[in-house]
Amino acid sequence: MLATLRQAARASAHLALAAVVAFLSYIFITVLLITAVCVVAVIGIWMLPETVLIIRRIAGAKRTLTARWTGRPIPEAYRPVKGPLPDRIKIAVRDPGTGKDLLWLVAQYAYGWMTLLMIPLWPVGLVVDGVWCGVLRQRAVVLPLITKLADLEAGWSATLLRPSPEALLQARVEELTTTRADAVAAHGAELRRIERDLHDGAQARLVALSMRIGLAQRAYEADPERARKLLDDALGQAEEALAELRHVVRGIHPPILTDRGLVGAVRALAGSSGLTVEVRADGLDEAVRPPAAVEAAAYFVVAEALTNVAKHSGADQAEVALTRTRRGLRVEVRDAGKGGADDHAGSGLTGMRRRVAALDGTIAVASPVGGPTVVTAELPCVW
Repeated sequence: MLATLRQAARASAHLALAAVVAFLSYIFITVLLITAVCVVAVIGIWMLPETVLIIRRIAGAKRTLTARWTGRPIPEAYRPVKGPLPDRIKIAVRDPGTGKDLLWLVAQYAYGWMTLLMIPLWPVGLVVDGVWCGVLRQRAVVLPLITKLADLEAGWSATLLRPSPEALLQARVEELTTTRADAVAAHGAELRRIERDLHDGAQARLVALSMRIGLAQRAYEADPERARKLLDDALGQAEEALAELRHVVRGIHPPILTDRGLVGAVRALAGSSGLTVEVRADGLDEAVRPPAAVEAAAYFVVAEALTNVAKHSGADQAEVALTRTRRGLRVEVRDAGKGGADDHAGSGLTGMRRRVAALDGTIAVASPVGGPTVVTAELPCVW
């Protein structure tokens, strides 16, 4: 009986909040009528996008309330209302989410009163279920109806507030457009970095090498000893140029990935990080490897995350987990440092996000002040 009472009380709290939202919806009818009149009169057409934004806020509050009861989040898929007034009006009218919210609002006027049914159920339930459960030791029959009422109300709301396929597709297209722009920007920055490294490093050393060899060639007949010294200097510069070229190649695609695979490359990276790093691999081996682009992205995520641990966290230990999932590869880097990682503090997290987003992946950073910091990247791929 006590468990039934607690569940009925929780359902009643949900229904009470739903009744508040319904009451606000009823009041909002006045705003809708004023907006309709102003739009017809043209002089108040500026109110249209503002009214749509208010409807979005009300629907958003209802989504949060419903998700809290059902335990399943309800996504939003709106086009941002911004720009000059004509653009704002077009977006507000043409957005599929606007029609979906208006449909829910109209339906809310029909089923919003249903929340009030819990009021007579409480006294009846306390009497009937009190006797039925307390005296006859049977299961409650009336108070559970309050929970079913909350389930029904939440189910209808979730169905009506769920974005339409058109809205989800539109949101996905906008997301991919942004991702493509980030990928193009990241690619351009990478090309500029490679060009700068080649120009300032390897190219300068090769030019100096060519000059040394030319001087040695001229001095060979007249001063063999000086020519030999110049050739020794040229040999040193050739080795430095090769080292610069290897550094550039590692920045494009680390050769160790090709030689050892992702797990071996990450273990080598962990060994040279200056930290005590535990590397775990689940479902990955030499015979099972993700695509090269996914391996490279995962490698750079681990490298950047370990660099952040060494520079910013204050921790001397870290954990790296590489997990094969049904849809791709999960990379998780954890440390017990001071936390407080910030995308805008120059910690490299923005670069990681762009690199992962270029592969249509996601990255999440959990870093409360005081730690721990957990960086999780999900990279989709076909195995």
